[in-house]
Amino acid sequence: MGALVFFSDFDDFGTWKQALQSHLPTLRVLHWKEVDDPKSIDFALVWKPPEGFFREMTQIKLIVNLGAGVDTLVSRTDLPEGVPITRISDPQMARMMAGFVLFATLRHAREIPFFEQAQRSGQWAYRHPRNLEDIRVAVLGLGELGSRAANELQRQGLTVLGWSRNLRKIEGIQCYAGIETLDTVLSQADIVVVMLALTPKTRGLLNRERLLRLPQGAAFINVARGALVDQAALTELLDSGHIGSATLDAFEHEPLPKDDPLWRMPNVLITPHLASVAIPASAARQIAENLVRVANGETLASQIDPALGY
Repeated sequence: MGALVFFSDFDDFGTWKQALQSHLPTLRVLHWKEVDDPKSIDFALVWKPPEGFFREMTQIKLIVNLGAGVDTLVSRTDLPEGVPITRISDPQMARMMAGFVLFATLRHAREIPFFEQAQRSGQWAYRHPRNLEDIRVAVLGLGELGSRAANELQRQGLTVLGWSRNLRKIEGIQCYAGIETLDTVLSQADIVVVMLALTPKTRGLLNRERLLRLPQGAAFINVARGALVDQAALTELLDSGHIGSATLDAFEHEPLPKDDPLWRMPNVLITPHLASVAIPASAARQIAENLVRVANGETLASQIDPALGY
């Protein structure tokens, strides 16, 4: 079957090796530190490999990104020309992401940050719950994960607006497309959920000017990439109260530096980029199937277009 190299600073090598070999017993799965001859590597399963990682892997046939976002694999200088890149498209990941987005959105919709602050100061502070249909949630990015999350929010009775690069049609969701409509969507959002892929066109998309389009007191949720957002502007607007609260799972620099003011903001919930992660037991089957496909010269599942960045 050949040899696969594994690289990730966050995932357990042994678990992934066992999961992959349960489908492909003859596949050699090597930790990157075990590789003596890069030219012997046929496949790679990686998450954020350093620059130069692929330079000597001249016989590599497929690179599998250990997650949905592939921004760290496009526009590199060390990728062998023409080698396909696939991302993991796992129903368990989509379910996990939808669940996290639902949790974060309902937390803001039910004003739980307000009650958390009241608890810390020993106050019995009552606020009557709002009608969920009156709360407008803008989901930015309607790909596989974004559309799943948008559907889940709509199912709960929230009014959902969706925005994407190309127009999508999703039943029960008001869909918008194109940069010319983004300000319109933001200006209507009581809660905004960022689920966009990071590409050259989306990097820095949510700058200070666009964040100011949000209504006073709106909530902000980012489960995508930190580089989509002007983090300094976001911090300033959270401090001033223009953005009322935030749930942040992605940041400009990860881990978030200990001296970053976001850590100390009572209206911010920070999680360490875990809204959705690949589960070896369920994702290994898709990876194994793609390894067989590339070996047989067949069409790959979930192949990305490096020119688009997703």
